[in-house]
Amino acid sequence: MKLGVNIDHIATLREARQINEPDPLQAIGICKNAGAEQITTHLREDRRHIDDFDVRRIIESSFLPVNVECSINEEIVEILCKLKPNRITIVPENREEVTTEGGLDLFKNSNRIKSAINKFLENDIMVSLFIDPEISQIEEAKNLNADMIELHTGKYANLGLALNSNLNYTKHKLFTKFNRKELSKMLEDEIKLIKDSVIFANDIGLGVAAGHGLNYQNVLPIAQIKEIEELNIGHSIIANSIFVGLERAIKDMKDLISF
Repeated sequence: MKLGVNIDHIATLREARQINEPDPLQAIGICKNAGAEQITTHLREDRRHIDDFDVRRIIESSFLPVNVECSINEEIVEILCKLKPNRITIVPENREEVTTEGGLDLFKNSNRIKSAINKFLENDIMVSLFIDPEISQIEEAKNLNADMIELHTGKYANLGLALNSNLNYTKHKLFTKFNRKELSKMLEDEIKLIKDSVIFANDIGLGVAAGHGLNYQNVLPIAQIKEIEELNIGHSIIANSIFVGLERAIKDMKDLISF
């Protein structure tokens, strides 16, 4: 299973002080040496972390394929058509959100989504769609001519945190109205839904990646779904790198997903 390392939060640290370090570009060689197979980054409309200058330098300098996440904002689409990363992953985007809160609804704004997909394909850029594990959304991704999908694992990750961590004793509580037995059943159902979605997508000819909220504690059940070809993981790797270094953090994740 391939690992794409999302390096956005290196830029988050930089922007916290609004200076020039740490530079996300420095991560590329480390990611390659540690065994990552892809660099992933998100060019947001508000440029809260990665900006146009970062993306251009990353694409021009990366030893690894570059996957850029973006919305269907016309300005962003035009910029990325010129920069030509290996792949675009179209994601939903809300200016007020802390992080991406769910998958694309391919039936909402479908004409704009299709227009963006067509522009990327015309520029010889692979297109992936970040969607929730729902059969109707997967079917529509195929209809829209996407090359692959990335399944949003946020609900799975949040259920695991509510069930298996101390999160609900902090201000970031989740799923508080459910008891442990109910949470356990919901987590089991979510894993099955992801598995079924992956198999269905493969059967209709779509490649499948997965990501969002995956960390060292919860990645194994997702990594065991052998039909998933790639995981994109960012926050937990960058957070862990503060304590063990980026190369060690990536290698530890690779060890977990490679078996």
